Amino acid sequence: MLFPIIFPMIAGFLLLAMKEVKNRKWLTGMVGVSLALTGGSAVYALSYAQGREIILFHLTRALPVYFRPDALGLLFVAIVSAVWTLAGFFSFAYMAPGHGENAKGEKRFYGFYLMVFGVLNGLGFAGNLVTFYLFYELMTLLSLPLVLHTGTREAIMAGLKYLFYSLGGAYLVLFGLYFLCRFAKTLTFTGGGVLDETLAPGREGIWLALAFLMILGFGVKAGMFPVHAWLPTAHPVAPAPASAVLSSVIVKAGVLGTVRVVYYMFGADLLRGTWVQTVWLTLTLLTVFMGSMLAFRENGLKKRLAYSTVSQVSYILFGLALLEPQAVCGAMLHMTFHAFIKCGLFLTAGMIIHQTGKTKVDELRGIGKTLPVTMWCFTLASFALVGIPPANGFISKWYLAQGALSSGVPVFSWLGPVVLLISALLTAGYLFPVAMRAFFPGSGYLYPAQEGERGIFFSLKKEGPFVMMAPLLALAALSVLPGIFPERLVAYISEIVMGIL
Repeated sequence: MLFPIIFPMIAGFLLLAMKEVKNRKWLTGMVGVSLALTGGSAVYALSYAQGREIILFHLTRALPVYFRPDALGLLFVAIVSAVWTLAGFFSFAYMAPGHGENAKGEKRFYGFYLMVFGVLNGLGFAGNLVTFYLFYELMTLLSLPLVLHTGTREAIMAGLKYLFYSLGGAYLVLFGLYFLCRFAKTLTFTGGGVLDETLAPGREGIWLALAFLMILGFGVKAGMFPVHAWLPTAHPVAPAPASAVLSSVIVKAGVLGTVRVVYYMFGADLLRGTWVQTVWLTLTLLTVFMGSMLAFRENGLKKRLAYSTVSQVSYILFGLALLEPQAVCGAMLHMTFHAFIKCGLFLTAGMIIHQTGKTKVDELRGIGKTLPVTMWCFTLASFALVGIPPANGFISKWYLAQGALSSGVPVFSWLGPVVLLISALLTAGYLFPVAMRAFFPGSGYLYPAQEGERGIFFSLKKEGPFVMMAPLLALAALSVLPGIFPERLVAYISEIVMGIL
C-alpha cells in the first residue's frame, strides 16, 4: 500500500536533487520505469488494500495520520494511475527541449510530476479527514511548479492565482475541520455521517454553515462558481501534459473532498431540503451554464477546454448536490469518464501545438488532413463529452438526468435536466465545429501537399511519434468502450453509493 505513495515521491525528489542529465534517454527511461512501477503497484493494490490499515504517526493522541483505502478511494487511485501514466508517456516527446512550451526545466517537470503522482495516491488511500487534508495541501504545493513551468510572466501570475485560490479554499476546509474535531464521533470516513447526535440540539445551524464552508472550500479546486477563476487562467499556461492532468485529475481531488465531507462526515440527511442544498444546487447549475457559454466564446483551444472543465466538473457537483442515489451514481460515473475524455482532449491540443505550433481554434481549418488520427481522437472525445451514445458520457449524463427527475427537489428536479441539455448543445457548439472544419475545410482551402503527395486526401507524415500517439489512442478507446460495456463499473459505483446513502 505504501509503495505507490512513497516510491514516486522519492523518485521525484531524487530527480530534483540530481545534476542536469546529459543523456535524455536515461532521464525518460527512469521516469518511464517510475510511472510504470507506480501505476502497476497502485492497480495491484486495488485487489488487496481495501479495509487494510497503516498508521503513519499521530498528530495528537486522538488524531492519527493513517491509510485505510475504501472502494471510493480505490476508484480515485485507479483513475489517477491511468491518466497520470498515459499523460506521462505522452510528455516524453512533448517535453523534449526546444519543442512546444518546454524551453528548459524538463528534469524539474518530471520531478514534481512524479511527486504529485504519489501524493494523489495518498489522497485516495487516506483513512480519515486529517490525513486527507494533509495530502490535499501537499498536492497544491507540489502541483504549483507544473503551472509555473514555462517561467513566463503569464505563467507566474497564473501560478500565484492558483496558489491563492487553493490556499483560500483549503483554509475554509481547515476551519470546518476544527469544528468537526469537536462535534464528530470520529474523523474516519464512515458512510452516513459521523456527527455526534447528543450535541445536536441548538447546533444544527452551525453544522449547516460549516458544511457549506467546506463545500465551498473544496469547490475552489473543483472550479465551482464563484471560486473558479483560477482554473481557466492556470490550465492553459501549463504544458499540455500538465494541463491534461490538472483538468482531468487535480480538479477531481476537490470532488473527492466534497464527497468525503458531505456523505462521510455530515451525512446526506443533514443537508437534504436545507438552504445548503438549495444554494449548492444553484451554484452548480450557474457554473454549468456559465462555463459552457465562456467556452463557446473562447478562441484559444486550451483555454476553451479549460472553460469546458469548469462546466463539466459542475455536472458532477450537481449530481452530488441532489443527494439522490441515481444522481450520485451518475456523478461518480462522470468523475471517471470526464477524466479520460478531458485528458484526451488536452493531449490532442498538445499534439497540435507540438506538430504545428497552432494554438487558436480559427487556425485549425483543414488540420484533419495533416493530423487525421489526432483529430479523430479529438472527435471521439468530443462525442463523449457531449454525451452522444455509445460514448461513455451518455451513460453518466443519463444517470444524472434520471436522478434529477426522480429526486423530488422542487424546481431543480426539472431545471437541472434543462440546464444540462442546454450545456450539452453548447458543448457540441464549441467542439464539433473544430472537428468539422478540420476534416471539411470547405471551398477555397488549399491543402499544402508535399512533393509526391498531390491528389491524396490526407497525410500521416506529420503525425507525432508513437509515444505520443499511443496515449491518445488509448484515451480515445476509454472515451467509447466504457459506454458500450458499462455494467461492471456501474455495479461497482452503485455499491459505493449504497454504502453512503
